[in-house]
Amino acid sequence: MFDFKEVTTWFDLLLRNTLGLGDGMSVLIECVVVALLILLGYAVLAIILIFMERKVCAYFQCRLGPMRVGPWGVLQVFADVIKMLIKEIFPVDKADKLLYYMAPFLVLVGSVGAFAFLPWNKGASILDFNVGVFLMSAISSIGVVGVFVAGWSSNNKFSVISAMRGAVQMISYEMSLGLCLITAVVLTGTMQLSGIVESQADGWLIFKGHVPALIAFFVFLIAGNAEANRGPFDLAEAESELTAGYHTEYSGMGFGFFYLAEYLNLFIVAGTAATVFLGGWMPLHINGLDGFNQVMDYIPGIVWFLAKAFMLIWLLLWIKWTFPRLRVDQILKLEWKYLMPLSLVILVLMTVCVAFGWTIHY
Repeated sequence: MFDFKEVTTWFDLLLRNTLGLGDGMSVLIECVVVALLILLGYAVLAIILIFMERKVCAYFQCRLGPMRVGPWGVLQVFADVIKMLIKEIFPVDKADKLLYYMAPFLVLVGSVGAFAFLPWNKGASILDFNVGVFLMSAISSIGVVGVFVAGWSSNNKFSVISAMRGAVQMISYEMSLGLCLITAVVLTGTMQLSGIVESQADGWLIFKGHVPALIAFFVFLIAGNAEANRGPFDLAEAESELTAGYHTEYSGMGFGFFYLAEYLNLFIVAGTAATVFLGGWMPLHINGLDGFNQVMDYIPGIVWFLAKAFMLIWLLLWIKWTFPRLRVDQILKLEWKYLMPLSLVILVLMTVCVAFGWTIHY
């Protein structure tokens, strides 16, 4: 399989040897290029996901979706982006101006920070620390602060109610998310995301970890869906009750940042699940079928990663447009009475399986 380190090494040698730049300037240029690539990938994926949800929603509701702007409506998202960019941002009377303008950036920083931890290909991990799982969980939690600050600073009762709902829901479901990730850490023996992927060369985690890993995978998807405020857990943005939720008073790109972060959080949940439980960029290998395995190795790792992530996104969209929205008491009851105890049981079972060597190795 192609190792992306060859590209990064070539670019580093180009700056240092061919162009004769010093260490400081080379590192600065590399950081700028990586940051631009992160933001470009962030924007492209957001556009794809917005268009994908509109078409999927239309399919489930027996509609056509966007069809007028461009062939098959593919330019509708670009038209919406242009409209959002030229809209004026109106300040809200008696709002806390500092927190009001800071909230969208907090949500975006948490989303972009978690996005940068995803390993896209072999050798293509942007932030690859030995405690990557811990840091990714910590940085993604910044979004909770942004949601709460947005509602509190807007001087709007609907926004405050929505912010309280969103904060309670997101903090609650982080417990199950964290325990499911710890379950994977126990099985693989590392908190480094690239290490978790490489440990699945002889079998994906949902197969190696027996029933505990499989249950942890489904619990992670449910908790991740709630963490991203997606239906049927979108109580913080219940349009029939709270207008638009915590971002009711935002317009222009202030609202656009919340909109982008919501869709990229969906991709982060799916990408993390694909990385931790489905092997990430690791191809599908079947023991004894060497020819098949060699053919699978020819497929680039980024194709494997995106295929798995978008398969899970399709599943989460299917869930959103199938089930009705839950009440706030039902959401918290699901977490604290069912998912949280189940996650603890899964963690104990996985620890026992690893301690006694009851895992599957191909």
